[in-house]
Amino acid sequence: MLGKLGPRDRTQAVVAAYESGLVVPRS
Repeated sequence: MLGKLGPRDRTQAVVAAYESGLVVPRS
């Protein structure tokens, strides 16, 4: 799925995931 997306689309997808709470940053 992500393989078809360009760098910008991929970044937007990651940002959307963060905002949705699906992705928790590991620090």
